Amino acid sequence: MPSETFDNAGLTGLRLDAASLKVLAHPLRSRLLSSLRRGGPATATDLATSLGTNSGATSYHLRKLESVGLVADTGEGEGKRRLWRAATESHTFEPSDFDGDEDSETALNWLVRDYTRHFAEQFEKWLDVEAAWPIAWRDAAGMNDSYVIATPAQLQEMKAELDEVVARYRRVGQGNPAARRLAVYSVTYPLDLDRIPRGEES
Repeated sequence: MPSETFDNAGLTGLRLDAASLKVLAHPLRSRLLSSLRRGGPATATDLATSLGTNSGATSYHLRKLESVGLVADTGEGEGKRRLWRAATESHTFEPSDFDGDEDSETALNWLVRDYTRHFAEQFEKWLDVEAAWPIAWRDAAGMNDSYVIATPAQLQEMKAELDEVVARYRRVGQGNPAARRLAVYSVTYPLDLDRIPRGEES
């Protein structure tokens, strides 16, 4: 189950439906939600500055995200300076949730590709500064790839186990001055793309 998760204590996850998926599948809205999950509550002006847009557009798109329960007004802002927060810690989705809904499938395809671009941008930022970090961090961070042979059901079991490991470590370093916030990505895809399964369920 693909997901985007940031470390916001006390918040729950949201399974995207067709309405929330279509709202989220937008370049600025996707970045706004990520910024709030990553950096905590912020005003539309603050978010506009960090994302290089204007506060009017930012306010409009925050309200669209609010309409499907992805962000919320904290009620702590002053005057017109509303303070926004992420309403959920994460969101998840399965392609089967939208099977046969052409608009939703198009939105999902865009969103996943957007996350792929975002990952590449962020990981390259790390590579740009990696040499200045202590060697212990350089050894611990990075990327790796492996190959497995599995059925769809077995792959789901593997992903569930990996999710459990990540959940166990989610806040293990909290309060430790040596700890840093980390992004953890997991991607799986078939290698033999020319061999499309027909009528195989497990």
